[in-house]
Amino acid sequence: MSKTGLLAALVASVILSAGSAMAQEQPAGAAPAIETPTPAAPAAPAPSAPAPAAPAVAPPATTAPSQPGTQPAAMELTLPHDLSPWGMFMAADIVVKAVMIGLAFASLVTWTIWLAKSLELFGGKLRIRRAVRAIGEAATLKQASRTLDRSGGPGALLVRAAEEETALSAGALDHVPGDGLKERVTSRLSRIEAAAARRMSRGTGLLATIGSTAPFVGLFGTVWGIMNAFIGISQAQTTNLAVVAPGIAEALLATAMGLVAAIPAVVIYNVFARSIAGYRQILADASAGVERLVSRDLDFRTVAPAAPLAAE
Repeated sequence: MSKTGLLAALVASVILSAGSAMAQEQPAGAAPAIETPTPAAPAAPAPSAPAPAAPAVAPPATTAPSQPGTQPAAMELTLPHDLSPWGMFMAADIVVKAVMIGLAFASLVTWTIWLAKSLELFGGKLRIRRAVRAIGEAATLKQASRTLDRSGGPGALLVRAAEEETALSAGALDHVPGDGLKERVTSRLSRIEAAAARRMSRGTGLLATIGSTAPFVGLFGTVWGIMNAFIGISQAQTTNLAVVAPGIAEALLATAMGLVAAIPAVVIYNVFARSIAGYRQILADASAGVERLVSRDLDFRTVAPAAPLAAE
């Protein structure tokens, strides 16, 4: 019995160990069947792991637009709202404003002189050409005086001056030759020529002054504007373009206005210098014509007494 019980106990232990082994093998086999869906479960959290990384990238994306958004606000506070010439003039320093106003006034004076002097030169040349034509067509000084009696200008003055001098010297012409009369007539005519040329040249000296000084006045405004730009840099403790740009813009505007005032003044002065030189030449032609008439009258004055003798 004891052997039989021992054998039965041995068989029972073997059966129990086999059953426990099978029980262990069944969960091991079921585990793969259950783990097959479990890889899908970790796969779902796997994207969730980068999901926190996405917000990590997103904050730079949100902060990057915020910086340009704040930068224009800072720029609006430092840069002037209007960068047009008028806006820069209104934002300029009082010294730069005074320079710009002076240059604008100089430019206005330049164009005013151009308009007035152009009309004066045109009318003066027209009158003196008519006088030269009348003097050339006249045979005597009295005929030229009758032709130019109702006309004005230097040509008529030349003829009248010669006629007056001839009348003043009429008593001495019977006793002395006419060389003294010719010299006196030439002297009076030269003074009339000089006065007419001086009157026609009036205002051109101001053009020369504007043309020579306006660039330096604009340069003074440029230096002052650059100095203000450096002062703004030192006060703001930065070299940002927003601090430097207004002063540089004012400086360049002052330089531009200086050139705008100077260049037309120089060009107009040169044009008027050539026109006035031509006007003086026409005056010289008129004066020479009057001198010829005086000389002709003197010759006929000496020949006139001999004509009746020859007729007799």
